[in-house]
Amino acid sequence: MGILPNCFILTYLNMRKLAILLLAFSFCSTTALLAQKISTFKIQSPDKNITLVVDAASGLQWSVQHKGQEVLAPSAISLQTGEGEVLGNPVVVQSSRIQEGNTEIKAINYKKAVIPDKYQQLTLQCKGNYGMIFRVYNDAVAYRFFTTRKGEIIIKNEEANFNFTADHIAFIPYMWDYRDGRIFNCSFESLYTVQHISQFRPDSLAFLPLLVDLGNGKKAVILEADLEDYPGMFLNINDTRKGFMGVFAPYPNEEKQFGINYIPVKRAEYIAKTSGTRSFPWRVLAISEQDRELLNNDIVQKLASPPRIDDVSWIKPGQVAWDWWNDWNISGVDFRAGINTATYKYYIDFASASHIPYIIMDAGWSDSQDLTRSIPDIDLQKIIAHGNAKGVGVILWVGWRQLVEQIDSVFPFYAKMGIKGFKVDFFDRDDQLAVASTYEIARKAAENKLMVDYHGIFKPTGLQRTYPNLVGVEGVKGMENVKWAFEDVPRYDVTLPYTRMMAGLMDYTPGAMRNAIRDNFRPINSNPMSQGTRCHQLAMYVVFEVPLQMLSDNPTSYMKEQECTDFITKIPTVFDEIVPLDGKVGEYVALARRRGDTWYIGAMTNWDRRELTLDLSFLPPGEYKATIFRDGLNADRDATDYKKEAGKVSAGDQLKISLAPGGGWAAIIQK
Repeated sequence: MGILPNCFILTYLNMRKLAILLLAFSFCSTTALLAQKISTFKIQSPDKNITLVVDAASGLQWSVQHKGQEVLAPSAISLQTGEGEVLGNPVVVQSSRIQEGNTEIKAINYKKAVIPDKYQQLTLQCKGNYGMIFRVYNDAVAYRFFTTRKGEIIIKNEEANFNFTADHIAFIPYMWDYRDGRIFNCSFESLYTVQHISQFRPDSLAFLPLLVDLGNGKKAVILEADLEDYPGMFLNINDTRKGFMGVFAPYPNEEKQFGINYIPVKRAEYIAKTSGTRSFPWRVLAISEQDRELLNNDIVQKLASPPRIDDVSWIKPGQVAWDWWNDWNISGVDFRAGINTATYKYYIDFASASHIPYIIMDAGWSDSQDLTRSIPDIDLQKIIAHGNAKGVGVILWVGWRQLVEQIDSVFPFYAKMGIKGFKVDFFDRDDQLAVASTYEIARKAAENKLMVDYHGIFKPTGLQRTYPNLVGVEGVKGMENVKWAFEDVPRYDVTLPYTRMMAGLMDYTPGAMRNAIRDNFRPINSNPMSQGTRCHQLAMYVVFEVPLQMLSDNPTSYMKEQECTDFITKIPTVFDEIVPLDGKVGEYVALARRRGDTWYIGAMTNWDRRELTLDLSFLPPGEYKATIFRDGLNADRDATDYKKEAGKVSAGDQLKISLAPGGGWAAIIQK
């Protein structure tokens, strides 16, 4: 280049500066655009119908679409630590990874033998030694936090929002029976209040599961899974007035005994004190297009921690002859019925003759101060020996806190004596200490080869998979309530399969032989009756899920109704397959279950008379023998009226059935 005029040189330099400035501006803009792009993440269900979007531009938010419809609007989520740090607001995503999951879970003591586990997963690693995992299944979405920090951390609170797009109708189980008048202490038993989200009661909280009707048949159910060493989640309405936010019981600092309950009287200003390196519970939204799809949803099992018991051969689910509901009201015997050795030997004789593998000895058998001692009227060794001779195992009732105080002596003592398990009652809390205790009890029971049934407790969240010796969980307004309350039970019965049963196994305690239509029913504590028909009760043994299933009425009643008793005791308590047939939440339910080559069908309705058509195309080709129990022609006047029929059915048959008000229908179909 030759010598240039000074003015040209200046112009040239200015142009270079301008070019550099433009390039720098372009680079910054591109960087900003890239930052904007990587602050939004999307994953889809394997069938591409559900899309989960995570917005990490400032604070973490998640949203969900189903077939293009926005189900969940952007909803803020975060964890607040004891130091005032908020994990998730603001958020700096350091890395992201998308993975595909496609495996099978071999279920133990469950409604099916094999659970397909197929999903897409997004993992976000965030600045500050924490992160998030999001999963999308064909029928559900879920997320959880994780932390990788040294030592112990305090979680002051958790922000979990579920912002729906409209003021939908919801099925809300309110927490109402505060124990000793204190919030966060309740029995987790409630009917479902059906109302708009905006009508949420200002004086209560809701517990899970909670169902939201999205319109056009579509439903969403809020759940949680893998709840370990952390408080359970309640729900309250949030500021959108169209959504819910999580509420958690603060950590209990001091508790006092009120009767059999131990109630926290002082609580900390945080919800959990826990390990700094851990995964937190899953927050879950299950989605269905038809109500019956909810009957076959396994999301809680899929998200639960794998089994921690190597040998499960000793865990033997089955039916149980139970004493408390029927108030020990046996008759026609030459001894005084009650909590005594003769009565329990009689229950064992009945159980043996009816091929029922267990009896339960409920409250009252033990010394009030020492669980290793029984009351004078009980000779436990004689009862166990009689059971062994008759092939019937014995399960003992205990109060939660009394067991906790003696657990290291009680479990080995009774395991050696030959007891098969324990019914643990009156938790009535789901704060961190109560939840952690459920894992500890299940673990120590497993070490002694004992089964456990949790009563007076919150809903299950997958502990059944982690410790398969857990064979029953209440957290449901079971049939015991008809002893003292006049409520709409049949409607509740056909709501549970779409709500509470989504969380897992129940302990509803069915089997009443004294049945009443609505006008004839009244609460009776001793010799109680049920609402709805006899066949409504029989169908519960197919519809409701519990590996340790009760026969709640007394042996005298069952022996008088031998035909029904023989039918009930042929129904297994765990199955290999489930086929939803028909249903609508709060109205009716019909489903089929398979164990081996035999199928079991149950159908129930609310107080509305109903006719259904059951499609038997799920049956393999061939002809089958059917044993059917249906409502009698006069069951709307006398709820004990039923008709037993035997016939033949084939694959593809369209079976028309009639259900009386509060009625039911049940069948066993064999090759």
